[in-house]
Amino acid sequence: MPRSVVLTRYGPPEVLVWSDVPMPEPGPGQVRIKVHVAGVSPTDPKIRRGDLTAVFPQPARAVLGFEAAGVVDRLGTGVTGVREGDEVASLLLDLGGYGEYAIASSWTPKPASVGWSDAASLPSSAEAAIGTLKLLGVSRGEILLILGAAGSVGMIATQLAVARGVTVIGVAAPRDLELVRDLGAVPISYGPGMADRVREVTASVDAVLDAAGKAELAEAVRLAGGPSRVVTLADEHASQLGVAFSVATPDRAPEALDQAMQLLAAGSLRLRRHRQLPMTDAAEAHRLLETGRADAKLVLEAP
Repeated sequence: MPRSVVLTRYGPPEVLVWSDVPMPEPGPGQVRIKVHVAGVSPTDPKIRRGDLTAVFPQPARAVLGFEAAGVVDRLGTGVTGVREGDEVASLLLDLGGYGEYAIASSWTPKPASVGWSDAASLPSSAEAAIGTLKLLGVSRGEILLILGAAGSVGMIATQLAVARGVTVIGVAAPRDLELVRDLGAVPISYGPGMADRVREVTASVDAVLDAAGKAELAEAVRLAGGPSRVVTLADEHASQLGVAFSVATPDRAPEALDQAMQLLAAGSLRLRRHRQLPMTDAAEAHRLLETGRADAKLVLEAP
């Protein structure tokens, strides 16, 4: 039998158990992927704890993981344009990436020049970055404030916005300010006085993307003159500020992974550095995220 990291109940990281599972079978329009590497999203621990049951309710013995890269192993009926043996990456909106096999309803070819860990790091972050930029509608000449500009989503959003002629002010930890500058943004450090440091650059901003979920969101709303063009990916309580909490949906940015993969293969997109752990150590990956010790994108290598 294949094995996956199973969510035995909501709770601490220890509820994630490497266990035998039935072999998943692709339905119409789906493919089965033999997973090489799965990405770990900051949302995953929140789902595991039960914090997001209203958005992501999980059945018994669910398998987490929005991101996977591997080889197509089996085709469902009606699938065209891909063959068994093709290397692909996928955003798994129904989860299931933390296992030896995953079922995908959409996928993108993995170019030979893109490594497995990079391919598994891309789907969720690319969809979130491109999807939220679409929601904000930022355009050339505008000023975009990104909270978490050195994170997986923030790095992609920063580069894409800068390429459009948008002025990006990127808020990050002091250790990451040089990285933010290298991406083409104006770096601003977190901490007390963040808004004052932004005002030294500009009196106000046109839009805000919160990819961090830290305490600066209220200040960012004031910098934007209100919540109408503020989106958060990380603060599920932001409705108290009138801020939209955006989650991945099939129609938010279905083109995102294709676009980002092409840029990555061409050397035109820089990703956050990654740290690889065995898939059997998924619980440790969650601990690293929750304790703030994950200073890189975490990916899980399948056996």
